[in-house]
Amino acid sequence: MSGFDPEKYEKKIAESRERLAIAHRFEEPDRVPILISSAGSYYSRLFGANIRDYYTDPDVKIDVQLKGLEWTYETLDDDRTSYSITYDYGPLGEALYWDMPIEYPDDTSPRAVEILDDPADIEKLPVPDPETHPAIKKLDEEFAAFKENVEKRGIDLPVGGGQIGIHPPISCACALMGADKVYELMAVDKEMAAKLFDKCFEAFCKLKDFYDKRAGRKSTSIGLADDNSAFISNAMYRDQIFKYNKAIYDKYGPNSRYLHADGPNDHHFEMYANDMKLTSMDMGGFSQIENAKEYLAGKVFFSGGLNCKDLYYDFETAKPAVEHAIRIGAPGGGYALAIGGETYPGVNPDTLVQSVAYAKKIGTYPIQL
Repeated sequence: MSGFDPEKYEKKIAESRERLAIAHRFEEPDRVPILISSAGSYYSRLFGANIRDYYTDPDVKIDVQLKGLEWTYETLDDDRTSYSITYDYGPLGEALYWDMPIEYPDDTSPRAVEILDDPADIEKLPVPDPETHPAIKKLDEEFAAFKENVEKRGIDLPVGGGQIGIHPPISCACALMGADKVYELMAVDKEMAAKLFDKCFEAFCKLKDFYDKRAGRKSTSIGLADDNSAFISNAMYRDQIFKYNKAIYDKYGPNSRYLHADGPNDHHFEMYANDMKLTSMDMGGFSQIENAKEYLAGKVFFSGGLNCKDLYYDFETAKPAVEHAIRIGAPGGGYALAIGGETYPGVNPDTLVQSVAYAKKIGTYPIQL
């Protein structure tokens, strides 16, 4: 049987949902919401599992996630409202779709090996049909076996995952070719860069439409993970990338559109608010919260304000960062304190837990910092 019982946390989850709903309306709830993006790799290190084993051994995956849920709801105690066991295969969507070589280094996340080197490779790159894609059939079988394993172990929790999802065009292209080569291509051969982005966009839509059709739905909300967009100028983004991401949001996100971009996004904030019309955003760990507040306030609910490096050491080292983030981000609502991007395995768990507790203490409205 699972050691995690979600019924135990129903009241807490309901309170967090209400707190977040108020903040999303750009109003001030009882206190600033707190959302910590701790997940598989972080939990693996926390509980002494090798990260490579987490991604390659289904039983380790299940054990780590169960312990992670228990620790999160009992010890960390942030405002997350979801819980599930997920078939987490890592950052490998492009690798699965394009049959790229995959490396599994010791005690870290898997990585796809780039398969594009020059324009000739781009010209030859196929865009497979998901309906007949062997990787989708294989993943379906793996997910079914994983779900059966969860059920056999008596774990009565939702089981998620089991779909191939790729990044939007620029981050997809960087997975296929390497970031440096993509950025250089954008600077010296815009036409060839556009061919690559066209294929990435086509693949993204094919996969999204395939899974929508299979589920008998039409997506009205979508979130994108687009780290590489943070590392090009706003002029370059508007000229070469904007049309693709805007088309994705317009087609699949008429009701809500979320962006995760772990990098310095300050130069894009105004565009994301006024032109892309995001509804929510992870501001990333390397953006200045003053800039996020200036351009996103009242338009885009955003989370962040902390960087993993703020939490590598003891609580006294982290305190000023927590105070600064809440002082700037919290007034007026529309904000959740978070580690921008993701929580890396090096983050000190004791410091993280103390920071969450401290944020609850100083983050009550009206903010008085």
